[in-house]
Amino acid sequence: MIRRYVMRTWWRYLLGSVGLLASTALDIWFPIITMNIVDEVIVGGEYDKLWPNLLCILAAGVGRMLFQYLKEFLYDMGGCHVADNVRRDLMGHFYKMSRSFFKRNNTGELMARVKDDASKIWDITGFAGMLIIEASCYLVGVIVCMLLLDFRLALVPIAFLPVLGVMVMKLEKKLDVVYGEISEENAALTRVIEENISGVRTVKAFCAENFEIEKFDKRNELYNELNIRQARYMAVAEPVINFIPKIMQACVLLVGGIMAINHGISYGLLVAFMQYASNIVWPIENMGWLLNTLSSAIASHRKIMKIFAEKSDIEEKADAVNLEDMRCTLEFRNVSFTLEDTQILKDVSFEIENGKTLGIMGSTGTGKSMIVNLIERFHDVSEGAILIGGIDIRDLTLKSVRDYSSVVTQDIFLFSDTIKENVKLGRKQTLSDSAVNYALDKAHASEFVKKITGGYDAVIGERGIGLSGGQKQRLSIARALSKEAGLLIMDDSTSALDMETEADIQKEIAAKKDMSKIIIGHRISSVKDADEIIVLSDGQIAERGTHEELLAKKGLYYSTYEAQYGNYKEALKVMEGGGESWQ
Repeated sequence: MIRRYVMRTWWRYLLGSVGLLASTALDIWFPIITMNIVDEVIVGGEYDKLWPNLLCILAAGVGRMLFQYLKEFLYDMGGCHVADNVRRDLMGHFYKMSRSFFKRNNTGELMARVKDDASKIWDITGFAGMLIIEASCYLVGVIVCMLLLDFRLALVPIAFLPVLGVMVMKLEKKLDVVYGEISEENAALTRVIEENISGVRTVKAFCAENFEIEKFDKRNELYNELNIRQARYMAVAEPVINFIPKIMQACVLLVGGIMAINHGISYGLLVAFMQYASNIVWPIENMGWLLNTLSSAIASHRKIMKIFAEKSDIEEKADAVNLEDMRCTLEFRNVSFTLEDTQILKDVSFEIENGKTLGIMGSTGTGKSMIVNLIERFHDVSEGAILIGGIDIRDLTLKSVRDYSSVVTQDIFLFSDTIKENVKLGRKQTLSDSAVNYALDKAHASEFVKKITGGYDAVIGERGIGLSGGQKQRLSIARALSKEAGLLIMDDSTSALDMETEADIQKEIAAKKDMSKIIIGHRISSVKDADEIIVLSDGQIAERGTHEELLAKKGLYYSTYEAQYGNYKEALKVMEGGGESWQ
């Protein structure tokens, strides 16, 4: 997966690698210049060669500076682009997923994948990855140079490398396990934090602060323990890894000194070997940190790949067609739906012609909201079919299906943005300010919006914090109306409004004759003016008809009417003198 993202910005890595190889070559060349100065100038007395060698040192320093800038800038830029594309693709992947995906993966985990894990990918494809490549190239280059200069003395530092390699591999295995656990626990901790911040008012209202803090402490303590374990591994291994190169340098000096005294090698060669032995330490000393970063990135990569491997339950056909006319008929044809072995809807059929209104009633859990989910194609029907304009929605593009309807849900979600931008959500690029004002007027929201400091440009809090339930519902209705879809769905979306405001909004909606409507509610007042009303019971249509027809049947609808208006009718009788007098 990472290779695909790296290839999108391949030219940065190519040029960065040229700079890396050039700067590494100059680093390896520097001890050769020093060797020549010692052997030719200091020992040999050829002072005319001093200035050319000094110019070589200057050239190597300037060249290294330029190439170091080139490689670090380009690798960092490449890492930025990789992380940016990973985050963008993750968000795009989330929007393609069906609802079951979000049941399997909690919000905290998904947030951790987009933020923390993508940042770990940034590290390994940017600066840290560059250092790993540079350290490897430098190590190989130095070994080759030492072997070419003197095979015998080169065996001394080379003998220490297998010991370091074994230690590094053992450390990497331990870190790989602990980083996987840290990544999992980070997601769980993020979830707890997100839930507590979002639900802070509920926690306070139920005086549950101590319980939630205790729950957070347990997660935080486990996260802390995992990080301590990782730090312990590093604390034990790093000092040993850093100590071995010091022994290696001492051995090179001892063996090389004896060889120089015995004229086995030149003093310049000994100086060059000491520089190589000294410089070879930095790749080894940084190996612990680099492996730390690499292990963390590998664990994050696995988590991200796990998310990308998930497939949506809802897939668009390759030959799916676009809906040409949004002002068309919606039909449920013998629709049944089963979720996790539980039947939610059974043999539901109805048809809504363009401009007509369907009312849906039923007690909690009878499948009312599932009808909305099926229309939006968040789930596919188990049996039967849903048709828009006579076309099965499974044969339409998902965009067409969701463009067809505009939904006001029970659980209102408002973004932390301006009121205007929240209303424009369905038509961000095309909706004018005058259309926003019109939608707010129709939803009877203009009055309270104008009183808010900043008006339409006022930024509302996350999820509408600071607004009352009725205000949030009116903004949500304005957002749905502004979309101007073929079908408006009101899913128990006026429950927080007073009767007068609800009636006014219903009149505004009823006046939109070019738009079909589905009104789902518990109040008789919400659905009584619908062209047809269906009453659900146990996922089936128990009754259907107009308001008057259903009252005449004296069934479930009539019972609901009596429960809601019985006392009101008795009060009217008393006021009209038709009942007992007021006491």
